[in-house]
Amino acid sequence: MPEDQRGRHRSAARTFAAVAATERLAASCTQRLGRPLDVLDLGGGTGGVAVPLAVSGHRVTVVDPSPNALAALGDRARDAGVSSRVTALQGDGDSLVSVLSGATFDLVCCHGTLEFVDDPAATLRASASVLGPGGVLSLIVAGRLAVVFAKAIAGEFGHARAALLDPEGRWGAQDPLPRRFDLDRLTGLLTAAGFTIEQARGAGILSHLVPAPLIDSDADRAALDELDDLLVRGPGREVLGTLGSALHVVARRG
Repeated sequence: MPEDQRGRHRSAARTFAAVAATERLAASCTQRLGRPLDVLDLGGGTGGVAVPLAVSGHRVTVVDPSPNALAALGDRARDAGVSSRVTALQGDGDSLVSVLSGATFDLVCCHGTLEFVDDPAATLRASASVLGPGGVLSLIVAGRLAVVFAKAIAGEFGHARAALLDPEGRWGAQDPLPRRFDLDRLTGLLTAAGFTIEQARGAGILSHLVPAPLIDSDADRAALDELDDLLVRGPGREVLGTLGSALHVVARRG
């Protein structure tokens, strides 16, 4: 299988897991509040998370720096019949407060965004400032340890060592990601921004190890997501939750 096709399979698995986890979180918040949510998707791009949430009845605002991504989001929302529940705004973490003009939200999703912003601490502070009382942050970031294991399994031991020791979790100058995170760093950033962590677990624990041709359908991706969830639930398995290709943290403001 060509490398780009393998990448698409793995990307689809990560997106499936992110959507599934976010929908579960949104359902929990809806049950607590007794109404559909006002959701902010920071860096939400073409709407992979936003549109499914809108289909579920939530009102979603997507803030993204890319006009092309926002145009694709508009097309996707129209195709799904949820244009009235999706708002697209151009901006980023640095301009978040001014772009939103005082709006507040029940749920902020920051998925695959903190790796690229200029100042992760500032972005988390801005996210906290637009959450209403008791609001919840869903944060998904690239995990450091997964790339260490992946590089070691591939025999790239120098890259594995670099990813483990580099302050930003990068394996070298050609690494496409500006930074990766481990749980200790995320905990420090979130605490400083005024968040209390409620849940933290690895996502995509198995997907970066399973051969790509075996995760080419939604049924495969659902089965893998369920296995990930079961994997971290047993006593003494907590450490496995730090090995995901992504880390998913749910934190509450205050």
